[in-house]
Amino acid sequence: MLENCEGLATENARKIWSAALGQLQLEIPRPNYETWLKPTSAVGLTGDTLSISTPSPFAAEMLEKRLSGTIHRTVSRLAGRKLVVEFKVVGADGTAGTDRADESVVGDRSGDLEYGPDIGTSARGVDYARSYALKPSFNFDTFVVGPSNRLAQAAAAKVAEAPGTVYNPLYIYSEVGLGKTHLLHAIGHVLSARGQKVMYVSSERFTNEYISAIREGSANRFRERYRSADVLLVDDIQFISSKPQTQEGFFHTFNELHMAGKQIVVTGDEPASKSLLQERIQSRLAGGLEVDLQPPDYESRYAILQSKAPELQPAVLDQIAQRAHQNVRELEGALNRVIAYSQLVGSPVTPALSELALKSLLAQTPNDVTTVDEVLSAISEFTGVSVDRIVGKKRDKVTSEARRMAMYMLREDAHLTSTRVGQALGGKDHSTVLYAQKRFGELLETDSSVRQHLASVRDIVIRARRVSVSTD
Repeated sequence: MLENCEGLATENARKIWSAALGQLQLEIPRPNYETWLKPTSAVGLTGDTLSISTPSPFAAEMLEKRLSGTIHRTVSRLAGRKLVVEFKVVGADGTAGTDRADESVVGDRSGDLEYGPDIGTSARGVDYARSYALKPSFNFDTFVVGPSNRLAQAAAAKVAEAPGTVYNPLYIYSEVGLGKTHLLHAIGHVLSARGQKVMYVSSERFTNEYISAIREGSANRFRERYRSADVLLVDDIQFISSKPQTQEGFFHTFNELHMAGKQIVVTGDEPASKSLLQERIQSRLAGGLEVDLQPPDYESRYAILQSKAPELQPAVLDQIAQRAHQNVRELEGALNRVIAYSQLVGSPVTPALSELALKSLLAQTPNDVTTVDEVLSAISEFTGVSVDRIVGKKRDKVTSEARRMAMYMLREDAHLTSTRVGQALGGKDHSTVLYAQKRFGELLETDSSVRQHLASVRDIVIRARRVSVSTD
């Protein structure tokens, strides 16, 4: 009987955490979700404590420091009572407190890759499709084509058909969650199946390997490994924009492969000419074919949902397609949320249940989400910089720091896309917003005073809301 109780508690924990992940996937920026939350799983529920396993002590620490507030609120709301979330490191034997070391992974937990044991070895004889494993579900058959992505899909298919002969390089750009990585993996699947040496790598991993090669004096091995590839697929190139040494390495790698007629496909978040990359890299990327992906229209969103959950009623698919519209990731998150909610309450997915599941997620009231005015007012109060200066063009140190914090909070607390953040701050460029958000995030990890300042501003927002409520 005790075993049955423990089994029930574990099952409840899994249902709560599954539903929470469905919601957190929409609330938290993709890099944070993929890096820290996606690899987690529920261990059990004891009293009011929900135990969650993490792959490493560092991951547990980052979840506690950076995301615990959002996680606790989400979990408690779903459970209908206040829960404490406890993060544990669970080893391969299932015991807590052991570190599941993975020496083959160096600083890249994107969630899109499954790294094999061959990483870091000599390029000769390495099966690149295994070393940098491509996600099985990211193939051309599962990519739903619509008006917003037809050109990009056609270009990717052409490259997969005749690598190195047309559209070389192919540069695919868009905001997050619209299918860039999917197309990159799809190309890799086709070409690796033909026996091509496919090297798929995120820009973060390229950076880590390049810096390690220089530090360890193994630059020749690094060059040989990359330049012996038949196909180089590089994801999220924008992340090397602030790393001139890595850009140097990428530039020479690009040139060697291109001159040898090898296919290069790169993804980024904006047109090459508007990126913060070195001009010579911009020129190389623009020298082939640039294609972009736009947010899917209603018909495409419905088709995507139907392909992922054909068993759901059309009315349910319509509800989700109507309300989750920014990108495919938001669409998938909403779908996961509805399915997880159904499992959590033990009821089939009906339009009524779907409406209930989506209500708290996508039709939030103003009290649930921090507004632009609240963020700017709180930062202004804390820093002494006027709102007009924050949204203006002044670039003195104090104003720039306040503006950087605003860009970060408008993404994290107000859940705005980078484009909307730029609009809210006087029409700032999309690339400027992305860089500022990334920079502020890096400072949060290394500077305790920045973390304290952010906490103080958030406290101001909370106090202002309390005053507003008491006077209403």
